[in-house]
Amino acid sequence: MLEREQIIARLGQPWDVIVIGGGITGAGVLREAAGRGLRCLLLEQRDFAWGTSSRSGKLVHGGLRYLKQGQVKTTWHSVRERDKLLRDRAGLVEPVGFLVPTYRDRPLDPFLIGAGLTIYDLMAGRRSRRRYKPGEIALITPGLNNQGLTGGLWYLDARTDDARLVLRVILEGVELGGTALNYARVVKLLQNAAGYVRGAAVKDMVSGREIEVAGQVVVNAAGIWSGEIGARVCKTPVLRPLRGSHLVFPRWRFPLAQAVSFPHPEDSRPVYLLPWEGATLLGTTDIDHQLALEREPFISCAEGRYLLAGVRKMFPSLNLTASDVLSTFSGVRPVVGTGQKDPSKESRDHVVRAEKGLVTVTGGKLTTFRLLARDALAQAGKWLKSAPGIPPAQGPGKSLNQDLALLAEQLGGKRALRLAGRYGRAALPLARDAAAGELDPVPGTETMWAELGWAARHEGVVHLEDLLLRRVRLGNVTVEGGSPLLGQLRRVAQLALGWDDAKWQAEVRQYLKLWDQAYSPRLISLTAAKTPASKGGVKRR
Repeated sequence: MLEREQIIARLGQPWDVIVIGGGITGAGVLREAAGRGLRCLLLEQRDFAWGTSSRSGKLVHGGLRYLKQGQVKTTWHSVRERDKLLRDRAGLVEPVGFLVPTYRDRPLDPFLIGAGLTIYDLMAGRRSRRRYKPGEIALITPGLNNQGLTGGLWYLDARTDDARLVLRVILEGVELGGTALNYARVVKLLQNAAGYVRGAAVKDMVSGREIEVAGQVVVNAAGIWSGEIGARVCKTPVLRPLRGSHLVFPRWRFPLAQAVSFPHPEDSRPVYLLPWEGATLLGTTDIDHQLALEREPFISCAEGRYLLAGVRKMFPSLNLTASDVLSTFSGVRPVVGTGQKDPSKESRDHVVRAEKGLVTVTGGKLTTFRLLARDALAQAGKWLKSAPGIPPAQGPGKSLNQDLALLAEQLGGKRALRLAGRYGRAALPLARDAAAGELDPVPGTETMWAELGWAARHEGVVHLEDLLLRRVRLGNVTVEGGSPLLGQLRRVAQLALGWDDAKWQAEVRQYLKLWDQAYSPRLISLTAAKTPASKGGVKRR
């Protein structure tokens, strides 16, 4: 990726497509547009993947529960896109088994046993489910409540590092000729005399400068902020911001070899446990988010108690408490509102609207970002001088497979695949540039020290939070957001970031304050002792 000042110097050139939003949808539009030879510029007001796309449930899934709700098209597209991601992003998108235990007083949903998973497998073109007996479940999932256990059902889905997926898609778009800039806020859309959008006024949030950029069409992929951007030009879909909150446990305290899904004992909502990045993730809630969108979302005490109550019921022998939680995180989903009383019943389908040179894409899921991008570009073709064609499907490519073989010689197969999945063609130079000891993992994680230095040099890091919460996930999976590691991190990253000592100290203070306000487990223990879990469940608004 070019240096920030080099990118800013190029903003004045004419663009075919300007994309607003650096989450997974905007990243997908950038890659698809650049792959079709279009001059495409992506602008993100905060950091890449700062919003929902770094705070998802980490699942790349086929949408089994959407099938039960009658959203067959959503499930069909999700299954196909999941399998494509498993092929093309191996090492970043990984298969994961899901176990659904059954109990005498909580039998499996007949739909799940019968038509649901059968259709799911037919869509995927393979059988990936099996039944387990109670004794088998005790062996593969130690600690699971066995009182009344009658067996379980296992099926296959996938998981990912969502922020890393966004970064890889953006960097591929840049390799194909696109341009991406973070901390660049669109303050207004530029319109011609007829009212058609022909560009945007952009504020560089680092220097404070404002720049006007011109484009044939603007794609509004700003997620939960899309209504604010497009409201003056056209009618945009009504969004219902829904918050999903999660707890992260250290693997040593809560070891899991596979994911476990179960209905919450309070309201029967599906919640799940997921092995992720060397830790165990518990999610998710699904409630209306009523705080200001500019504010970093955070878990409420009620959500924390709700999640803890569910996992304590399912794994009573572990005696988990709020003090066992490593970190928390919350994301706000840009779901298109349809008036459902229950937030979980809102459709996850996406909506694309095009009017006066502005294409707004909202809704959708992490899994189906490529389809959202293609639909958006199909609408953008109305205002492009040459309509974009459909590029051929692109897999990893011969050169990437060769790089993977070389990496495997150096790191071993599993670590090589992980690095190649996250960094694509940059994985080999990353490994070759690493100093002695930098290919070792950060203690207790799957992240290599070399990844920190590489991201600091090449991936548009502006603040320390960008590095620790999105380029790598140390802020989510280490004690106190990685605070005990900051001395070692400084030796790896400070010089690469070009920061003097005063800047480093200021960034550390800013990061630790943010982590304490939005990621700390203390958020769920502030009043946990005062309010019983049975009265602190998730309030449906």
